[in-house]
Amino acid sequence: MTADTLPDPVEERREEQYRDISRRVWIGWGRNSAAMGVVGVLVLVCVWAVGLLDGERMITGLADIADLLGDMWPPDFTNINRWWGPLWDSMSMSIAATALAVLLSVPLALLGARNTSPHPTVYAVARLVLNTLRSVPELIMAIVFVAAVGFGALPGALALGIHSAGMVGKFFADSIERADQASVEVARAAGATRAQVILHGILPQVLPQMADVTVYRWELNFRASVVVGVVGAGGIGFELIAALRTLQYQEVSAILLVILATVTVVDALGGALRRRFQ
Repeated sequence: MTADTLPDPVEERREEQYRDISRRVWIGWGRNSAAMGVVGVLVLVCVWAVGLLDGERMITGLADIADLLGDMWPPDFTNINRWWGPLWDSMSMSIAATALAVLLSVPLALLGARNTSPHPTVYAVARLVLNTLRSVPELIMAIVFVAAVGFGALPGALALGIHSAGMVGKFFADSIERADQASVEVARAAGATRAQVILHGILPQVLPQMADVTVYRWELNFRASVVVGVVGAGGIGFELIAALRTLQYQEVSAILLVILATVTVVDALGGALRRRFQ
């Protein structure tokens, strides 16, 4: 065997690395494909279970919806002056609920973040509280608070605020855990106390994300205020369900258009606030 025909060790290592990378890519592709296949089968089973694949039923339902939309046209704005008060109640409810959610979320988030919680047990309890708060739907909470404090915007604000605290607190805690530890180490090296580390090393990093989540949650709370109004928690939702119960479909469409216009304004204002805090 001449020197020209001797295998090149460097070339052999490159080929071996290439084969190793190719093998890993194929294995990863196979695993991802299998996972996507399982998810696809699960989705199809769920779609079949709820009846989305029942073509006859869906066609019949679409025809009934078309008839209902015909009954809702044209919208009747005769009582529009009566809706401004409930609409303001819904807006006030969403703002008050968001403020309550932030008030509850900040301490729970600090206790539920690994890098600020004083003890693993405290961390676990705080996370459990956050999970519990967001696992109970706001509609169920609204029913409970209506029974406890009566009809009006108060039970709606309490229900939305407490439910929102679970989700907002989780986002706050996740943001705190992702904070850059370099600033924290600098504060600790300077002799800062635990509270000073949180105040000067962590919160300045996460305040923009917290403000963004707060504004976004306010937008969601306004939409949800319409839903909780259906069970007597005040707001424009109460007027909507009253019109539905009396079969005033043209008035229902008018209220829905007013809600749509208000939601559009709220979304635009929320977007402006989020850009302001970025």
